[in-house]
Amino acid sequence: MVSVPQPSSHPTADRDSNANTDAAPILALKQLVARLHKEQHKIHDLLGSLGFALRSFSNLNQFLELIPLMATRVTDADGGALVLFKPNGQVRLERLHCQDSHQSKNIRKALETAISVVTASLATATGIVPATATAALDDQVSRYLGSEIQLFGTTVFVKQVERGRLYVFSSNPEYSWTESRQKLVRLVADLTAVAVENDELTAELRKKERMNRELEIGAEIQLRLLPRQCPKIAGITLAARCQPASHIGGDYYDFIPTNCHPNQVALGSGNDPCRWGIVIGDVMGKGVPAGLLMTMTQGMLRTEVPNGNSPAQILQKLNQVIYADLENSHRFITLFCSAYDPQTQTLYYSNAAHNPPLLWQAATGNIKRLDTWGMLIGLDAESQYEDAHIQLHPGDTIIYYTDGFTDAVNQSGDRFDEENLIRKFYWACQHCQGPQAILEYLFEQVYRFIGSANQNKDDMTLIVLQVTNE
Repeated sequence: MVSVPQPSSHPTADRDSNANTDAAPILALKQLVARLHKEQHKIHDLLGSLGFALRSFSNLNQFLELIPLMATRVTDADGGALVLFKPNGQVRLERLHCQDSHQSKNIRKALETAISVVTASLATATGIVPATATAALDDQVSRYLGSEIQLFGTTVFVKQVERGRLYVFSSNPEYSWTESRQKLVRLVADLTAVAVENDELTAELRKKERMNRELEIGAEIQLRLLPRQCPKIAGITLAARCQPASHIGGDYYDFIPTNCHPNQVALGSGNDPCRWGIVIGDVMGKGVPAGLLMTMTQGMLRTEVPNGNSPAQILQKLNQVIYADLENSHRFITLFCSAYDPQTQTLYYSNAAHNPPLLWQAATGNIKRLDTWGMLIGLDAESQYEDAHIQLHPGDTIIYYTDGFTDAVNQSGDRFDEENLIRKFYWACQHCQGPQAILEYLFEQVYRFIGSANQNKDDMTLIVLQVTNE
């Protein structure tokens, strides 16, 4: 006999039961998707907050306080720790966050012990921890936290240099470090690296700004030490300019009255019977060291020139006094020292390896180099210098200059050189009216030669002296 199934007495109940059975997985899936969306939004918000903090905080310490907390939140871990390698090589537990306040003390002790062990075993005599510290630190941290802690660590890289480790941990035995959780920790570590680098760049920028300000003050002081205006001396007119290549330069020029009573030195009178020292020099090099030596040289000359000694005697005395300082700094000074006597219109001079001034003689149109034998200041303590003199006549013009003029280079690498300067000076003496016009013309010619896209790399100083008909 074949058994035939009987129809159910409750067909509606069976359909409801099947429907409930089919709906259960769908509902569970919907709940899972909703939970994942919620989790994503939470992570998104946390990382967004961290990014906002990175943009907003000017204090690195305030930002670093958030790092272990955020790393813990985005991974649903129990806590996090930020260990930084300081620029001096020391390793320090920078920040710690632990959900369980009771557990926090034990975690801190374990981390500090691990750091202490690594520092003691790997530190060199200089106290700097070598690159092998990272692997050793991971081993020690894992050891002291214990095997029951699920630990993950990643490196904080700043400019491709390991600057720390970010650890995140959980005591939940079912917790696992999935790939997505590891990526989130690395992202937080990268933001930490950006914050550290920004802080260091800001500190470097502030330091540079302070240095620039100090250089500006130094340049202002140096500029004030140079003559504010050319003196009015009977029988001649003067023009001068010093153009440093940087904030503080090594070029120097000065006008110093000789054997005069203070009441006789009147810059505005033009009737001064005193002899005047006219000097120009160049300390080898640029910047603060050259500027300090230039200032020292200026002070010595302003003390020595008024004594009335000849230019050669002045150079010899200066060389003896300043030799030790120049030897220690490995620098030298070129210096041309001259003395103009307005009563006889005679120029006395001596040269310590400086660019010889050029004299244009109005009567003949010839150009002559004013030079004597003599070595650099600071090369030999026993150097001897030679005196010379020349009689000047109305219309005669002299230019004192530093090698910033002749060594000026254009875009092709060609130097302005002395021959070019002589040609420009010759033309200027025939066409320019007065020392100031000659000075402006010569500077203009050098700048034109260099080109607007190029910058002169050396200081440029020029003095123009012209004998009048008075």
